[in-house]
Amino acid sequence: MNQTLQEPEAAELKTPDLEVSDLKDPPETPDRPPTPPHPRFLKPQRVAFVQACWHREVVDECRVAFLDEIETRGIARAQVDLFEVPGSFEIPLHAQLLAKTRRYTAIVAAGLVVDGGIYRHEFVADTVIKALMDVQLRTEVPVFSGVLTPQQFHESAVHVEFFRKHFVIKGIEVAEACAQTLHSLERLRSQVAAGIV
Repeated sequence: MNQTLQEPEAAELKTPDLEVSDLKDPPETPDRPPTPPHPRFLKPQRVAFVQACWHREVVDECRVAFLDEIETRGIARAQVDLFEVPGSFEIPLHAQLLAKTRRYTAIVAAGLVVDGGIYRHEFVADTVIKALMDVQLRTEVPVFSGVLTPQQFHESAVHVEFFRKHFVIKGIEVAEACAQTLHSLERLRSQVAAGIV
């Protein structure tokens, strides 16, 4: 992600003096077609959400957006267990132990890996992603990654705010992927059990 971030310029806002007669009713909102309902799950789903605490103010945005979106897709917040680890490097072991319990139908990981410390951020991010894929393949419990590593991250208000917004998008995307995959696996497993596949 090679993006240039600039400090937002402060714009002077001037509001004209308004008379009561100048105020009009707001325009009517056009009717939107109803959002198609998401498919229902055949069996109860339980998800583990494992979050790194490093840069919590950024990563929290992923968790909040995930919980909101997953609920619209048929998995109640009460069915999502939250776990915290110090950093992203610690996520895979937790994911593996949670998957081995067979209590969870999916595991979601969220973290922000940045420059600094004793490890290069590319190494940590690659290691975490590969380890999460290994957990998924070894246990057959799907694991989803909201672990991100920006090309450049500075401890400035502008960067923090940019990545907070970006993690909202990632939270929604990981919830969509989680729900769609769980539906797909339900169909596939029922087809395998019926001898269709």
